[in-house]
Amino acid sequence: MFSIAATVVAAASAEAQDAEPRLYSNTPVGLNFLIAGYVYSQGKLAFDPSTSIADAQFHAHTGAVAYVRSFELWGQSAKFDVVVPYSGLSAHGLVAGQSRKREISGLGDPRFRVSVNLLGARALSVKEFANYKQDLIVGVSLQVSAPLGQYDDTKLLNLGGNRWSFRPELGISKAWGPWTLEAASSVTFFADNPDFFNGKTFAQAPLYLVRGHIIRNFSNGVWVSLDGSYLTGARTTVNGVKGHNEQENVRAGVTLALPVDRQNSIKFNASLGLYARTGNEFSVLGVAWQYRWGAGY
Repeated sequence: MFSIAATVVAAASAEAQDAEPRLYSNTPVGLNFLIAGYVYSQGKLAFDPSTSIADAQFHAHTGAVAYVRSFELWGQSAKFDVVVPYSGLSAHGLVAGQSRKREISGLGDPRFRVSVNLLGARALSVKEFANYKQDLIVGVSLQVSAPLGQYDDTKLLNLGGNRWSFRPELGISKAWGPWTLEAASSVTFFADNPDFFNGKTFAQAPLYLVRGHIIRNFSNGVWVSLDGSYLTGARTTVNGVKGHNEQENVRAGVTLALPVDRQNSIKFNASLGLYARTGNEFSVLGVAWQYRWGAGY
């Protein structure tokens, strides 16, 4: 059952890292962004109460490389991004009263996303963007996770899920002077894994996520955000037998972005769990460097 936990941790950690502020802000078209980041996460693993696994904990080190491209779609600003993670994860707990430990490292499942602003963020060049002032932005996105990460069906601990997932999201961003309020709601649909631990079929119900951000922008390009999220769902099924492990938890965090120069910036983020009726409890610390070029830079 370690692989169920690993799959859920990976999904939850991805959701936590994807709860990023300013996803639906306007960006000049024709820009490229290269991002390199590191995330440390640690916490407790939650299992179906019917299993014999107890006191399970984990810690993970994840590096990621991402590429983002801004472009025009239907006259509005849009972005495409791809993220490729590499993780090292260690988990330990009691299985039938006996201490067990698993350690693994490798590539995680890459994620691809297209986001489009439908209202309030028309496509602008860098020169035109100098006079842009945000009011209300409404946008949508679709993220796809591909089953290309490390996976071995004879092992109970894997970093890849061996399945596709699809996450549509609706987001709203409203600016009041230096302040911006954002809210977004998404649902992640998971395909089945038909080769789960020696041929079993692993299925997972949709995961529902609502996130919000209160952002303070400063004139020197610095911004800070208070982040919050609520997620529920994702009950698992193995060979048709449903688990009693539907998730529900609340998280809070903070993000700080610091410009270095015209093309480089650094971002720090941290989050922790405030409430978990069911599901994994974990905390996250991360840092990322961003380099941008193109369209007049």
